[in-house]
Amino acid sequence: MANLPRVVLITGASSGFGRAIAADLATRGWEVWAASRHPQPVERCRTLTLDVCSDLSVADGVAQVLRESGRIDALVNNAGYGIAGAIEDTTAQEAWAQLDTNFIGMHRLCRAVIPGMRAARAGRIVNMSSLGGLVALPFQAFYAASKFAVEAYTEALRMELAAFGIKVSMVEPGDFATGFTASRRLTAACAQGSPYFETATRVIARAGEDEQKMRDIGPVVRAVSAALESRSPRLRYPVASAIQRLLVGLRPVLPQPWFEYLVMDNYKMR
Repeated sequence: MANLPRVVLITGASSGFGRAIAADLATRGWEVWAASRHPQPVERCRTLTLDVCSDLSVADGVAQVLRESGRIDALVNNAGYGIAGAIEDTTAQEAWAQLDTNFIGMHRLCRAVIPGMRAARAGRIVNMSSLGGLVALPFQAFYAASKFAVEAYTEALRMELAAFGIKVSMVEPGDFATGFTASRRLTAACAQGSPYFETATRVIARAGEDEQKMRDIGPVVRAVSAALESRSPRLRYPVASAIQRLLVGLRPVLPQPWFEYLVMDNYKMR
């Protein structure tokens, strides 16, 4: 048993962070299951069709991994996307779709794999959060809300599973150049005629510019491998530019009007 490769299941592995994480872990000797709704080949990885928004798809996917690999030693919850638009311009259906993918989908996967890890009294879970889970972003409120939820959930899960030998962490990327920018969805009402349209499109464009500046996603990939392979993994692995880390660090100490000014100034809202 000791010579068998460790088995990891990664969601959202068809592109971006997920694909890079899968490729990296495969080179480290892991048996990697790269899962997504529309799987793409990843060298030295096994692919799996899995929709995190479907209870049945999650159950079937996890069952397949257990059937063919015998166990799941680690889970990386990476599946997600972003919506953008004013809160007033966001329907309940659009908000729920965002939360279902980024947060409830993560919960589905955790519930599916934890029983096996608990029985083995070992396992690793890494949830992909965001600096947007620590600082609210104008015109991306529901993306931020989904990541704020990931933060709270992961803190609680880490404490609940500690007695069973399961270690839980989260990686908090700042802005990086991945397919996330191009796949960001505008709410249907974020259009001409909305009183927010001009400001929202300017803010969203600025966010995209910031994301494209950080083209090396290697630090995020290495943070995930550290969380999976460290003897004593940390709860949080923030990965961002110095200015972004500074902004997040100032959040609890600056007066709220000052902090809001910095955020709004960065996004050209003034």
